[in-house]
Amino acid sequence: MNKLYKKISLTIAGLSAFTIGCTDLDENVYNQLTKDNFYNNRVEIMQGVLRPFTHMQAWLAPTGQNGFYYHGEMAADQVAWPQKGRHGFDGGDHIRLHYHAWTTQEPRMRTAWALMWEGVGYVNSILEDLEGLDFSQAGMDEAEKESILAEVRVMRAYHYMRIMDMWGNVPIITTVGTPVNPPTASRAEVFEFVRQELENNVELLQPLSQEVVGRVSKAAGYAMLSELYLNAEKWAGTPMWDQSIAYSDKVINGDGGSLNGPMRLDPDILGPFNNTNHLSPENIFQFAFSREGGFTFNWAGFYFGYGNMAPALGVTYSGWNAFVVIPTAFDAYQENDRRKSEWFLFGPQYQLGTNNPILATEEYEGEQLVYVNTIRRNSEGETGEGGMTRGEENSGARFHKYRSGTSSDPNYWENDYIIYRLTEIYFNKAEALIRKNGGIAPQEAVDLINASKSRAFDEAEWASEAYTTATLTLDELLAERGREFIFEGKRRTDLIRFGKFVTESWWDHAPSNDPNLELFPIPDIQIVSNPNLQQNPGY
Repeated sequence: MNKLYKKISLTIAGLSAFTIGCTDLDENVYNQLTKDNFYNNRVEIMQGVLRPFTHMQAWLAPTGQNGFYYHGEMAADQVAWPQKGRHGFDGGDHIRLHYHAWTTQEPRMRTAWALMWEGVGYVNSILEDLEGLDFSQAGMDEAEKESILAEVRVMRAYHYMRIMDMWGNVPIITTVGTPVNPPTASRAEVFEFVRQELENNVELLQPLSQEVVGRVSKAAGYAMLSELYLNAEKWAGTPMWDQSIAYSDKVINGDGGSLNGPMRLDPDILGPFNNTNHLSPENIFQFAFSREGGFTFNWAGFYFGYGNMAPALGVTYSGWNAFVVIPTAFDAYQENDRRKSEWFLFGPQYQLGTNNPILATEEYEGEQLVYVNTIRRNSEGETGEGGMTRGEENSGARFHKYRSGTSSDPNYWENDYIIYRLTEIYFNKAEALIRKNGGIAPQEAVDLINASKSRAFDEAEWASEAYTTATLTLDELLAERGREFIFEGKRRTDLIRFGKFVTESWWDHAPSNDPNLELFPIPDIQIVSNPNLQQNPGY
């Protein structure tokens, strides 16, 4: 198994000591790493390059409580974090996000802003260090230097794309600490900055291969451009369907490299997510996590039940019993859709390989734990459809998309976290084709979506489940995109692009019909600390 890095750790410890005296004020540095004494070889250079990756996991993957992933999923129509009995109220944070009732003082939004901009700071710092570095002293030539600098710039562009997605109008900063109070740039200006950074650097990146799993490859850069141009009408005010199609084609055709032969969809719907998913032929860009290397992709906190659930899967981890599937999202799957049976935990829970029931520990203590597709407190005699404050320990279907394997599996919990996979590029191209064609699906778009959907149905049933040019409407494409990419942190962005984020109802969520809510507010504390920041409209 080729993991490029098991664990990346760059420790910069500063300890300055000064000789005390009236005339001798020279600084003696005893234990400090600086750009002048650190980047001595390839390993040290790559430690610097990969530092933004290790930080990015805190806000992009479902491993932290406050980042892009949390806000993208909790504000959309598929996943919620309801209060369950005495657990999960957390100051009402998750409830306000679900009901689109957030304020400019949200603590988790402040943290998301800080984490994401800290990531930009890491990227800018590394660029400043490396741009003036003589790579030959580390045994590397100018071509390698050019490619590595391109990789860091593309990483910066990706940070800005995600920041632009959340807040829209933000500063563009390329130098650490300069200016002190950067001014706000318009969303269109940020879009253009991201576009130029990607376009100018993507061809300098290395092709996707097992050697660069977990880094930014050329295929990853193409995938970013496919997404950027797909959202151009919303982000920049101008549709750019042809450009999205062109970069989607580069990924699909393998122009940016591939894993394990030609770029292709994984025939197994669990293949992109299992504990050997670094081998999946459809994965494009991922965090290369590894339990063995001490750097585990720990999705358990958000998605897994309490410790009593560990015997159900034969694992050693437990979670907070936090995220649940919104009932209307679970109902969106047909019963014969394998994704419904494979990607969720639902119904009675048993110890792995036995008929021994998993017992509940909270509202139904001592009874068998049975996950149900409702979020309401029936044990108190209440009726109705429930709501975010009426959950119980068994409320909602649960996440089962990533599979760690049992604790005895030699690849136990070696899963990478997937940022882009080929299926998404198929959907991007199909959507761009449909929109370019006035909302009518051409056969090429139908074929792309059917190639993905067909994996979820038995061959004998497929003829009645396949899309046609008549049935693949834009609304149906959004619904199928939701079924395919649930839990992958993309739903808020999709709903906004389709014009559904503030206009649609789901479960107990009523539409606000306020387009200002398509952008989050810049946290008040940032506005106070930087007078050149401009708050987004409506806040």
